[in-house]
Amino acid sequence: MKGRPAPTRAMTIDGKLIPDELDEAMIHAVVHGFYDKIRNDELLGPIFNGAIAAEAWPRHLAKMCDFWSATLLRTGRYEGHPLRPHLALPGIGEAHFRRWLSLFRSTVRELCPPDAAALFLDRAMRIAHSFRLAIAFHNGENAVAMQPILEENLEGSTGAS
Repeated sequence: MKGRPAPTRAMTIDGKLIPDELDEAMIHAVVHGFYDKIRNDELLGPIFNGAIAAEAWPRHLAKMCDFWSATLLRTGRYEGHPLRPHLALPGIGEAHFRRWLSLFRSTVRELCPPDAAALFLDRAMRIAHSFRLAIAFHNGENAVAMQPILEENLEGSTGAS
């Protein structure tokens, strides 16, 4: 059939265009760079390394790449329930989430252009708040007044985003 080619559709998340630079290679770099930091972090490393056996890390990293691909590129590759494993970890609290977000922010700022870094971080902050609420509820805590962690309150913040 002849005629005009189909228009290309710009993908958006929350009304914001997904940056052209954001692709599978960038997701791979972010996931692997972030978990390298996590595994070596004095607060988070023991938790993640205790929950994920050394031989299971390649599978975990592939699954996290699928998660971020589905989350940001809408590929539908991720199948799973990301909250479940976190509910089984004892003693996860505010300091852990703040450190997780700080390491994630530093990773995306190092590896991504500003628009892509902002998109990654926005999603991570939403996920962290959702997990914080779910873990509090799971532990029988009152989460009604729990506020999202703000970027300016993370480690290494200088007040600028």
